[in-house]
Amino acid sequence: MSKTLTYKILENHLLSGELIPGTEITIKMDQTLTQDSTGTMVYLQLEAMDVDHVKTELSVAYIDHNTLQTGFENADDHAFIKSVAQRHGILFSKPGNGICHQLHLENYGIPGKTLLGSDSHTPTGGGLGMIAIGAGGLDVAVAMAKGTYYLTVPKVVSVKLKGSLKPWSSAKDVILKVLKELTVKGGVGKVVEYTGPGVSSLSVTDRATITNMGAELGATTSIFPSDDNTRAYLKSQGREEDYVSLSADEDAVYDETLEIDLDELKPLAAMPHSPDNIDSVANIGKIKIDQVAIGSCTNSSYTDLMKVAGILKGKKIHPDVSFVISPGSSTILHKLAENGALADLIGAGARIIENACGPCIGMGQSPKSGAISLRTFNRNFKGRSGTNDAMVYLVSPETAAISAVYGVLTDGSTTDDFIPQVKMVDFEKSDNFIVYPTGHSKGNTPVEMGPNIKPFPRNNPLSGDLKAKVCLHAGDNITTDDIMPSDSRLLPYRSNIPYLSNFCFEKIDSGFAKRCEDAKECAIIGGENYGQGSSREHAALAPLHLGVKFVVAKSFARIHRSNLINSGILPLVLKTPTDYDEFDLGDELIIKNAVSQLDRDEITMENISNGKEYTLLNNFSPLEKNLILAGGKINYIKSEN
Repeated sequence: MSKTLTYKILENHLLSGELIPGTEITIKMDQTLTQDSTGTMVYLQLEAMDVDHVKTELSVAYIDHNTLQTGFENADDHAFIKSVAQRHGILFSKPGNGICHQLHLENYGIPGKTLLGSDSHTPTGGGLGMIAIGAGGLDVAVAMAKGTYYLTVPKVVSVKLKGSLKPWSSAKDVILKVLKELTVKGGVGKVVEYTGPGVSSLSVTDRATITNMGAELGATTSIFPSDDNTRAYLKSQGREEDYVSLSADEDAVYDETLEIDLDELKPLAAMPHSPDNIDSVANIGKIKIDQVAIGSCTNSSYTDLMKVAGILKGKKIHPDVSFVISPGSSTILHKLAENGALADLIGAGARIIENACGPCIGMGQSPKSGAISLRTFNRNFKGRSGTNDAMVYLVSPETAAISAVYGVLTDGSTTDDFIPQVKMVDFEKSDNFIVYPTGHSKGNTPVEMGPNIKPFPRNNPLSGDLKAKVCLHAGDNITTDDIMPSDSRLLPYRSNIPYLSNFCFEKIDSGFAKRCEDAKECAIIGGENYGQGSSREHAALAPLHLGVKFVVAKSFARIHRSNLINSGILPLVLKTPTDYDEFDLGDELIIKNAVSQLDRDEITMENISNGKEYTLLNNFSPLEKNLILAGGKINYIKSEN
């Protein structure tokens, strides 16, 4: 039988179950990655499982989010992660080395391997032909402890590419086009597989940009074949021996197909405040801009920055524009310094900031009040930049660079400006930023635990009636940033859930935490695509700490739904979406005999306040039911041992 590339790799890693869409399987997980914003929780959970060495082929702990050290908190987190990495056989990437996804692409990604990361943009590895999946921290901890991952078998969508990109159009425009067509929830329950003759025109870093932002589709992951371009990239990184040729069968059958003609693609932009709010740069027009930021795990590659340097060479950034660049890795920055491109960037007026996530997560470089900011990042959710009234547009590095010169949003194809062709170069590898495990075991390697690091909250097993008071009535497309804000003010407290929970939903409803404190047992009513965005499980752990028992919504984003279940919080879907309008703050809800109802096809919930009953879908897998019954994944794992 002809197979997609996705199913070929899954089949090669299948430990239990069958490759039937919608069913649950267990796969072998070859690699994991963590970053420091989520990493502390991951390693607290790993420690709780009482394991010795990790069971994966490779696990890496990257420090790339909380690198700004204005107090002891971030440094303490880094020391904790480093010490746990030593105990369990995990590589540790020091601050300044770069962004986890760019670094993993350069150093460790291998075609045909599986990768699980505690960051939603882990699908970047799909640019190398990996099955690379973003997940909550607990899922990653389990993958390290057992070398396995439970997965609902996805449908596979073919995005068939033809033609090749014209000057001033880029890989960023490809994924923005896909987002325009499929929307931010169009990839839920699916893998996006890129096919067609146009694939060969895209470099690995082009492909990585596209698979990175596949996270914004809500997709399980995205993937490209491994071909001659893959071999060339791995060779440039000194890793040609890792090359494996991989592709779908020619007559593979897909669940859906979307065709994109690269020849016709124009420079695009995602307008505020969603990655799928897409229009052409030309149609948006020459709006005045205040800030340009180039970098992030999406667009900080050597090729991206060399194009930017070529566009800016001999030019000057507009006097009204604040312009910053964050390279993706120390290796890239070293090469830019070596070949003179760094001098061209600085000469044009660029501010070079640390090789880290930085402005993408609101860690520095917040725009001024009411500013229009062009960013080559992956998300433009309201307030994510650190300035609540800023208007953030997502664009390609080429569009960002030329716009920074003119001071207005500019389609470079309408100018006479030159855009360079960038040749692939060989990189001299250095492991100066990597700390290797020394072979010490858990028994004789101490853990460094700073005062800001608090235990993660644990739920109780499900029993009896499930009662809760409605403490929030939220709208559609609630993001994990909405649930648990992530910025320079709060990021240092990612390892302190009790403190962090005080700010839960503060941008949506500043009274939420206090209402939860008063109610003790809480419920949230949500709209469509509840929990989109980051994989950070803090968006589940903070509500857990506040007493949230269940969330009732029209639909859920994949990773957040999993994180809620892992925490023992029930994500419940309204059978009749219009019922959403019938709930008010303070309504008293009850699910009677909750344990026995989990065995039914549908769950009945009573609203004591309005006297009505509501039907909720029981769409939990057998494993998910067991996790809920146990009060979360940690409890379930401990009960197994």
